[in-house]
Amino acid sequence: MGKVVVVGSINVDMVFTSKVRPNAGETVLGDQFSIIPGGKGANQAVAASKLGAEVYMIGCIGNDSNGEFSLKNLKNMNVNTDCIEKINGTPTGVANIIVAEQDNSIIVISGSNYKITKETISKYKNIILTADIVLLQLEIPIEVVEYTLQLCKENNISVILNPAPAVKLSRSMIENSTYITPNEHELKIIFGSCNLQDIDDIIKNYPNKLIVTMGSKGVKYFDGNEIKSIPVYKVDIVDTTGAGDTFNGGLASSLVRGLKLDEAIKFANKAAALAITKLGAQSGMPMLEEM
Repeated sequence: MGKVVVVGSINVDMVFTSKVRPNAGETVLGDQFSIIPGGKGANQAVAASKLGAEVYMIGCIGNDSNGEFSLKNLKNMNVNTDCIEKINGTPTGVANIIVAEQDNSIIVISGSNYKITKETISKYKNIILTADIVLLQLEIPIEVVEYTLQLCKENNISVILNPAPAVKLSRSMIENSTYITPNEHELKIIFGSCNLQDIDDIIKNYPNKLIVTMGSKGVKYFDGNEIKSIPVYKVDIVDTTGAGDTFNGGLASSLVRGLKLDEAIKFANKAAALAITKLGAQSGMPMLEEM
């Protein structure tokens, strides 16, 4: 069993489902309300664990009921929580999610996720250096992501950077990442404005590194010889929340099991497709035996 170490965010998602999305100033009647464990880091940790990897989570929660809820859930999902720290005086991160019209809108309050520091990473350095892959996102301070990338680069640890929420990446962040997994909207922020034709040119600059998820258009990457386009699986969409997180967790879990990159991407794509047939990010993620 390969080892994945996730450094990232831990949130509680408050999910509202509705047939229509309210406009500014408008009130609509919804269909359902759920409180669900979330956060890109925690989501990706759960996805990787459910898909067969040994997973450690490094992050911060508040010393509150949402933090306890999150911690208990991660343990139940077989994620090692020894490197999760409780922060007094700062609440656990929360996200307000509206699921409507086969898509979602999200507002995130970072809370204790922004209390993780370089010192936190140094404290758990020995755990990071035993990883087969480290998985990072951008819902924690950017300097912590940069520090972790540098540590992994110096010690030849493979890293998947999921650049979400997207910011323009520094050259060192790009160079120190083994794989970068933006969607096409995030790609435009990372590299500046681009159209679909430009995507191919950008991908060619980063062979076997830049893996672009494109929703219904599938996944694109450059293998060094040609641009590969991996099509999506056709499914009935229930909730797209967590699809990207499932893809990244699936990619990590398959790579640490020794799959080659093209097969790992196909595996991750299939996992994401299965995830969106169910409500909720973590609850919708498939188990390895479902694959």
